Amino acid sequence: MSRRLFAPIASAQVTDESIVLARRGLLRAGLLLPALALAGCRKRAYGEVAPLPAGVDSPGGLRTTEEQTRYADASTYNNYYEFGSAKDEPARNAQGLRIAPWSVDVAGHAERTGRFALEDLLRGVAVEERIYRLRCVEGWSMVIPWLGVPLGKVLARLQPTSKAKFVAFTSLADPAQMPEIRYPTLDWPYREGLRIDEAMHPLTLLATGLYGKPLPQQNGAPLRLVVPWKYGFKGIKSIVAITFVENMPKTAWNMSQPSEYGFYSNVNPAVDHPRWSQKTERRIAGSASKLFAERIPTRPFNGYGEQVASLYAGMDLKKWF
Repeated sequence: MSRRLFAPIASAQVTDESIVLARRGLLRAGLLLPALALAGCRKRAYGEVAPLPAGVDSPGGLRTTEEQTRYADASTYNNYYEFGSAKDEPARNAQGLRIAPWSVDVAGHAERTGRFALEDLLRGVAVEERIYRLRCVEGWSMVIPWLGVPLGKVLARLQPTSKAKFVAFTSLADPAQMPEIRYPTLDWPYREGLRIDEAMHPLTLLATGLYGKPLPQQNGAPLRLVVPWKYGFKGIKSIVAITFVENMPKTAWNMSQPSEYGFYSNVNPAVDHPRWSQKTERRIAGSASKLFAERIPTRPFNGYGEQVASLYAGMDLKKWF
């Protein structure tokens, strides 16, 4: 049974039964949650979009004025290995993924654990727009206007204990819906993790949409992680479990190829991938005439060093890559 994060409400505030039954019917049809909770309208089930000032870079790193990648490219050039390893396969193969109703299991060192319906997990936390750069380890990058809620605000309401040093995330792994789960490309389900201070950082986002629209299945609907100073594979998709743990959790790509994919995975042009350089990147820009723009230099922490470098003070970032 799904749990709630709030105390019972007074009977005078209870919604009329006919409205509840109608809402349940829409949920079963998979319509209400994407339309109200995840869509890019001003009024949202999880609160109002908090608009950012236009025309200037945000000092806190929440907005960049760099040219945005086209929606058509960001939604068709994807990494989502559960639906195929080629960049165009997820957009073709993920359309049947059922994203409503959706629940997330919360476990480990926290006061509030159990299975939460997605709307209950996120309710009461204002949806925000964040225009973030996304840098993938293969050498390409995008600029995407994300919609979502700060992960730290959600985790704080779950009340992690002092033993919670890391946060582990797990993706859906359903071979009936995800064709590549049948093959041992990775040790399924897909798993990722953050140190607790990384997870609580204001830049870390639980994304529910992009470009003012619901998050497409191929981009990780209905709930994915966005950590803009780390390589894109840290952005685990279709999250079904959040676990507070004391020790560094196992992660999918690190388990598969530990010499190539470290746990921290901070964007670092000084640490090359064993098979290619990380010193430059190919920006997928907004032009309809070509997918990639000219190569540009890769910036430490993907350009978010002012906000996050202090998290790693004293660490050897070539050892802890």
